[in-house]
Amino acid sequence: MKRLFLTVAFVAITTVGCGGAVFYATTPPPPVRVEAYGVAPGPGFVWINGYWGWRGNAYVWVPGRWVRPPRARAVWVQPYWEPYHGRYRFHEGHWR
Repeated sequence: MKRLFLTVAFVAITTVGCGGAVFYATTPPPPVRVEAYGVAPGPGFVWINGYWGWRGNAYVWVPGRWVRPPRARAVWVQPYWEPYHGRYRFHEGHWR
C-alpha cells in the first residue's frame, strides 16, 4: 500500500510542471467578458482575469478569481488563444 501511495505521489508531483493539455478550436474565441471584482479577500491576494476555455466542442467562460501567488514576486501569465495552422490553439495560464 505504501508503495502504491509513493508511486501515485511521484506521478502527481512530476506532472504538475508539465505544459498541460492542448486545446484546438476551428473558430476564434468570443470577445473577452468584462468582469466586476470587489476588494481582495485578504492581504496578498491578486485578481486573475477570466478567459474563454474549451470544453467538449464549445467555448465556455471560466470566471476570474482571487488567488494568492505561490511565491514572492510571482507574476501571472494570462491564458490566451492564438491562430495556428487554420485553427486556434489555447495556451494555459501559469505563474512565472
